[in-house]
Amino acid sequence: MTRTETFTPAHDAHHWRSTISVAMSNYIEAGSIIAIATSLGFWQTAFHFGNGAAGVLAAFSPNAFGAAIGAILGGPLADRFGRKFIYTYDLLLYMLGMLFVIFAGNTELLFLGFLLAGIAVGAGVPAAWTYIAEVAPDDRRAAHVGTAQLAWSLGPLVGFALAMAVAPLGLLGARLIFAWLFVVALVTWLVRRGLPESGIWAEQRETNKKSITIGFSLKALFTRRVNITALLFLFGVYAFWNTVAGQAGIFMPRVYEASGFTSPIEQDFIQVIVWFCTSLFTWLGFMLLGDRMSRRLLFAIGSVLAIVAWVVLVFSHPSFGVLIFFAIVWGTSAGIGAQAFYGLWTSELFATPYRAGAQGVLFTAARLMVGFLSLWFPTLLATVGLSKLGILIIALLAVSFIVGTMWAPDTRGKSLREIEQERYGEYLETDTAYLRIAKEAGR
Repeated sequence: MTRTETFTPAHDAHHWRSTISVAMSNYIEAGSIIAIATSLGFWQTAFHFGNGAAGVLAAFSPNAFGAAIGAILGGPLADRFGRKFIYTYDLLLYMLGMLFVIFAGNTELLFLGFLLAGIAVGAGVPAAWTYIAEVAPDDRRAAHVGTAQLAWSLGPLVGFALAMAVAPLGLLGARLIFAWLFVVALVTWLVRRGLPESGIWAEQRETNKKSITIGFSLKALFTRRVNITALLFLFGVYAFWNTVAGQAGIFMPRVYEASGFTSPIEQDFIQVIVWFCTSLFTWLGFMLLGDRMSRRLLFAIGSVLAIVAWVVLVFSHPSFGVLIFFAIVWGTSAGIGAQAFYGLWTSELFATPYRAGAQGVLFTAARLMVGFLSLWFPTLLATVGLSKLGILIIALLAVSFIVGTMWAPDTRGKSLREIEQERYGEYLETDTAYLRIAKEAGR
């Protein structure tokens, strides 16, 4: 009997409550990025720093290096001490960072707040994706993992709508948006306190606690071929796409400005359309279809739409119609695109002792790529222009499309245990197999 056959409506409601509360990590992460994107110009004017400093602030925020630091710490800790350990403490650090931002009086305090918030969300997101996949029914895993993607898209949707509302207040309005994120984090932290540990992780821990300490090490992750192939595949799918999405998330107002649309309200309105479409098609596309149709085909559709959106934006004559087309197509592609599939596949392709740690490594690598480009993106946009920079953007999206379409795994409808058995050649629920895998991970 599979796990899916034993679920009752009460169990299903419990799993959805757990999924939604943990998925709020993605709302907070994306909301933080958008809060920075919409406020960076106000901070720049108030504290008198240039484009170079703006790039540094963006790079060490939840959008890039800050999140990378958190992920490389949080992923392994979630494998060693449990998923609940991370989502019990990460938001406390996040709220501290928000307080620094809300009351920042200089660039140094603003930088510290961005960095702390980045570390917190970086630690929380891999643990959240892992937890959601582990508690989800086998035949509805895409729907549950898609909830994290939906939360991620609602963060910018709400963030840009709030930015439009408080734009007349200038920097005070920006501080109010960060205060809103502080309140959301506090409520989420209070709700999460009652959540149980992941059952799969707890069972693994119980099986092996008398013999070894379950843990994680880079050596164990990188000495198994099955892990290395999964890492390379997921890096190709996610890191290249996320390098583009990272710039779009935090610098898109500057891209619109380069296209001739300088009004913050107009820019925020276009972004509201982007994220409305992302939210809508995360639900209609990924959550409703990801467990029913070919995931390879669904991924390919999203990837092609992303490339089309940027080709039109980069090479068409700037107009409001072009921006609306871009907003609809790019938003739709993001709803069924690389990040949703990354959250799903990265939880499926690694055994339990590696799962969160592998996500931490991948998330770190992806955010490092975002960070390195973020350091130069504002300057490159101002010097070489969107037409030349757009070629790099389209090339990055093309790599993600090729890798994901060619090597998409066939995991739909299978339990995590079945996938582990297929990939690692053993049924890892047995004591002997799990002891060996866990020993390698704990070295």
